[in-house]
Amino acid sequence: MNQKYPPAPLDETDDALRAERTERAGERAAEREERDPFLTAMGERVRLLRARRGMTRKTLAAETGLSERHLANLESGVGNASVLVLRQLAATLNCSLAEVLGDETTASAEWLLIRELLHGRDQAALQRARIALAEMFAQAPRDPHRKDRIALIGLRGAGKSTLGRMLAQERKVPFIELTRVIEQLAGCPPSEIHALYGASAYRRYEHRALEAVVDEHPHAVIASPGGLVSESGTFNVLLSHCFTVWLQATPDEHMRRVVAQGDLRPMSGNREAMDDLKRILAGRAELYGRADMTFDTSEKTLADAYLQLRDRLAARLAAEAPDEARVN
Repeated sequence: MNQKYPPAPLDETDDALRAERTERAGERAAEREERDPFLTAMGERVRLLRARRGMTRKTLAAETGLSERHLANLESGVGNASVLVLRQLAATLNCSLAEVLGDETTASAEWLLIRELLHGRDQAALQRARIALAEMFAQAPRDPHRKDRIALIGLRGAGKSTLGRMLAQERKVPFIELTRVIEQLAGCPPSEIHALYGASAYRRYEHRALEAVVDEHPHAVIASPGGLVSESGTFNVLLSHCFTVWLQATPDEHMRRVVAQGDLRPMSGNREAMDDLKRILAGRAELYGRADMTFDTSEKTLADAYLQLRDRLAARLAAEAPDEARVN
C-alpha cells in the first residue's frame, strides 16, 4: 500500500516556485551581462586566430593547459579570462596580445591616419600598398630570383605535391616539399615536433626551413605546409622570395583526395571534420588570397589541371616580366 504524504502548505509551495523563478531570471540576466560586446568580439578573434592556424579547440586547450570548456566559454563571449590566460593564448597562437584584445591600429594617431587611407580599398589596392611598404622598408635588395621560385600554397588535398612535381619536372628545377626539409632539420616528423616541443617549436623549424631553401635554391618549385600562411613572418619571406600560387579546391574535394591517399586522420575520431575544414578554409582565405595567383583544381582531371596551371602560370610570369625590367 502506497504511503501518502500530506501536501505542502500552499504558501510554502508558492514561495518555492517564486524562488526558482527568481533564480532562473537571475541566471538569464547574468548570462546577458556576461555576453557584452567586448567579450563577444574577443571570443570571435580567438576563434578566428585558432582557425587560421588549423587548430581544433582540443589542441589549443592541450597546448595552453586550459580546459576545453573554459575555451568554449571564452570563444562564445561568456568567459571572462584573466590577463595571464590571454597572454598564454597569444603565445600559443603566436600573435600579439593586442590581436586577441582588439584592434592595434587604434594605438596612435599615425595608425589611425594610415587605417583611414586604407579603409574601403579593394584587395588589389591593399596588395599594391603592402608591396610598396615592403619595398620601402626592405633591408635587402629585391630578390632577382623571386619569379624563378614557384611556391604552391593551400590546404592538404589541393594538389600541391602532385602538380608541384609535374611542374618542377617540366621546368627542370628541384621540387621541394618544405615539410621534408623541416623533418631533416628537426630529425623527426612534424607530428613529433608538435608532440614533444609544441607548436612554437614547429613554427621556428618551418621558418628556418624556408630560409634554408631560399638560400640554397635560386630555381625551384616549393610545396608549402598549409598552415604556413598563418605565421606572418614566415609568409612574408615566402611572398618576398617566391612567386606564390594558391591552389584552391572545394572542402569536399579536399577531404575526398586526402582520404583517397590513404590518410584517414581527417575523419578519425572527429565527426565534425568537414565543419572544421570549412572553418579553416574560411579563416585562411584572406591570407591565401595574398598569393600572386590563384588556381582552382576542383572538378578537373589531373592532366587538365596541370596543363591549365602550366599555361596560366607561364602567361602571368611573361606578363609581369616587362614591369620588373622597367623597375630594375
